[in-house]
Amino acid sequence: MDTVTLQNVSKSYGKNVPPALQDVSFSVKKGELFGLIGPDGAGKSTIFRILTTLLLSDKGTATVAGYDVVKNYHEIRSCVGYMPGKFSLYQDLTIEENLHFFATLFGTTVEANYALIKDIYEQIAPFKDRRAGKLSGGMKQKLALCCALVHRPEVLFLDEPTTGVDAVSRKEFWEMLQRLKQEGITIVVSTPYMDEASLCERIALIQTGQILSIDTPANIIKAYPGKLYALRAPKVYLLLKDTRQYEGMAQCYAAGDTLHLSFKDEAKDHPAGLLSWLESKGHKGVSIEEITPDIEDCFIAKTSIHE
Repeated sequence: MDTVTLQNVSKSYGKNVPPALQDVSFSVKKGELFGLIGPDGAGKSTIFRILTTLLLSDKGTATVAGYDVVKNYHEIRSCVGYMPGKFSLYQDLTIEENLHFFATLFGTTVEANYALIKDIYEQIAPFKDRRAGKLSGGMKQKLALCCALVHRPEVLFLDEPTTGVDAVSRKEFWEMLQRLKQEGITIVVSTPYMDEASLCERIALIQTGQILSIDTPANIIKAYPGKLYALRAPKVYLLLKDTRQYEGMAQCYAAGDTLHLSFKDEAKDHPAGLLSWLESKGHKGVSIEEITPDIEDCFIAKTSIHE
């Protein structure tokens, strides 16, 4: 059974700007941890605002927990938890005051659903009398998640929840999501961090308001077109321009301390030919090896197809 559905949803913010969403369709199964993966401006927040009834689409339909986002917005607001990308709790209220306030809004108490937030709340409980505006990024994140969960929602929407927090807090946050999934909550999370994609059961790659691909992370990697290579050298940054000018080059881009590349025609173009060509250009100590692509490589490949 699908808990979240979008059918041909489009949204534009004006005539002179590109559409924010273009015929977006996907569904999320009950109890699934689903990821929207894409850079800033891809349309992720617009999707979340439509699904949480904060924004109307120009066309298309969407449902959450069986309710239509236009006709049944009241019911949807009662059964979802939403953590927007920007920290939006009351900065002048303490941790405890924010939590009790949000529980009251939904006609419940912190005690009624404490078991659901216990693991998260215990990490910030020592600072329960501190104002929210004085918390660190990681603590703000945990408080916002507690407030989104305090009424035990059926569906949890998390818009870039790990942006701006440290690596340890990011790791802890995803561990929390895995535990929440075991409670039967459907989770839809967006992130610009490609390494977080593998932590979702299924993902949708999105760019400029269009869905590029929807599948499990493993299947998206398996569907990578052709072979991918990593090029290494003592001064790899000097290689990029020359490598891109190689006649048989399909794609070449920096990836950490290496260059990732693929060839147009693998039957004709090959690593040995590229190495010889780079040597003729004066590059020394260059090595190349075939590698397994990651989600970021797949995203770049999909983007080039849609350009």
